[in-house]
Amino acid sequence: MQITLLGTGNPIPDPRRAGPSTLVRAGGSTVLIDCGRGVLMRMMGAGAMPGMISAVLVTHLHSDHLTDLNDVITMQWVMSPGPNLLRIFGPVGTKAFVDATLTGLAPDIGYRLDHHTDLTQGPWVEVTEVVPGDEFSIGSVSVTVGATDHRPVEPTVAFRLDDGTHSVVLGGDGIPCAALDALCQGADAYVQTVIREDLVKMIPSQRFQDILDYHSTVEQAAQTATRAGVSTLVLTHYVPGIAPGADDEWRALAAAHFTGNIVLGDDLTSVEL
Repeated sequence: MQITLLGTGNPIPDPRRAGPSTLVRAGGSTVLIDCGRGVLMRMMGAGAMPGMISAVLVTHLHSDHLTDLNDVITMQWVMSPGPNLLRIFGPVGTKAFVDATLTGLAPDIGYRLDHHTDLTQGPWVEVTEVVPGDEFSIGSVSVTVGATDHRPVEPTVAFRLDDGTHSVVLGGDGIPCAALDALCQGADAYVQTVIREDLVKMIPSQRFQDILDYHSTVEQAAQTATRAGVSTLVLTHYVPGIAPGADDEWRALAAAHFTGNIVLGDDLTSVEL
């Protein structure tokens, strides 16, 4: 199992970091979790073509996690040699979002169908809305859906992927909660959005201060990993972005609460399980 941080950024545009997105390759499947800005550029950097996507998992409907879903749909369609089903799994509301996206893309879809005789149908997209407790398979990879707490954003979910040998939990955004602890129990890896509370508090903006009550801090993510007995903690979606040369400072905050392997860094950072 390979976990690649495609985009480690946050809603604020960053010239060094793409928007929130993670790629998991396991059991012959290529699973994309969230679709932040620049996701396909980073996928290509990771050696994965759009047509290789086995499924897209959406943790929640915040715009920074979905800005490039339209690009994923379009490029998965036009870069595949023939009909290629794109399966999308996400919380309630995902289907309405995808339907609206396809409506917005309708002129483009029509142009391409008119111009390319080998394109005989539009994008082939199947949306499945999930709730905590649901289980499904992506090839040989089993997926379990868990609840997260990102209120007032509701509903939000996390996903646990298990290939029979290794398991990873993609926590999405949110603060620690019992449901996330349960989903992470005994996992090999746990990927979590994190903020630096100390740095956020220094920024004199109420809108920025508001993020403190619904995102895990670095320390809280480490505590969740410890409670669940996780082996590897993968930090991403850094708020604010990690300054050049500050990786060890962030890692030390997590290491004060977690003794396992801690992974963080730039886009395209990968970990093999």
